[in-house]
Amino acid sequence: MTLARRRLAAALAGLPLAFAAAPAALATTGGHRRMPALHLAGDSTAAQKYTDAAPETGWGMALPFFLHRDVSVANHAVNGRSSKSFLDEGRLTTVLAALRPEDLLLVQFGHNDEKKEDPARYTEPWTTYQDCLRQYLDGARDRGARPVLLTSVERRRFDAGGNALPTHGEYPAAMRALAAEAGVPLLDIQERSLALWQKLGPEETKAYFNWTASEQDNTHFNPPGAIAVARLVAAGLAEERLLAPHAVRRLDGDVPASWITWPEGEGA
Repeated sequence: MTLARRRLAAALAGLPLAFAAAPAALATTGGHRRMPALHLAGDSTAAQKYTDAAPETGWGMALPFFLHRDVSVANHAVNGRSSKSFLDEGRLTTVLAALRPEDLLLVQFGHNDEKKEDPARYTEPWTTYQDCLRQYLDGARDRGARPVLLTSVERRRFDAGGNALPTHGEYPAAMRALAAEAGVPLLDIQERSLALWQKLGPEETKAYFNWTASEQDNTHFNPPGAIAVARLVAAGLAEERLLAPHAVRRLDGDVPASWITWPEGEGA
């Protein structure tokens, strides 16, 4: 052994174990590991929209603008679905088949779970809603993926005093409780979006929802609204360290509405 090698061996022998193992760790994290993919399971507020629905825009359409180009987004969200109907139609099975280890499954349901008049979609917050959501969590974990719960983004509703109002009843609280019980990360998009609508106020928020000459839609977004909500989601992923810092971008930057496009076709 040369003098240089003997000195290196002696130096390494005196290092703590964590430092001695650092080269292997660096080789693992600094190599060409695949970026995790994001899979979205949700309803029309997140779903891909097509030319027949423009300018209506799901926030999932804008999410890639805030992610590293190597982080892919598979948007499985579908108009009108609840946590129950998405399951009953076999859509979760399709999503789980696409998951790979370390991928993220973002789950946001609630808007349509609230529809008591429709037994195909309705769930009760503290029983059937949580039971359905558990199937998403268990399925993702069984595939080696990481489930993430997202409370429902808020609708545009204000009282006479200009205060933004929550509209989702006990569903967000039930999801928060399930996340704590199951040890699953939670992005509180209801809270984040409610704060944003409050900041913008009753008039300015109209520019974020699907208000057109023929429609005043206080649930679905236009491009600026989808971009704003996608920014909230990306910021939450970064803050919860669900994605590495270099995997998110433009959190404080401009994302023009012109970047949104609607492919040909019709939504489900």
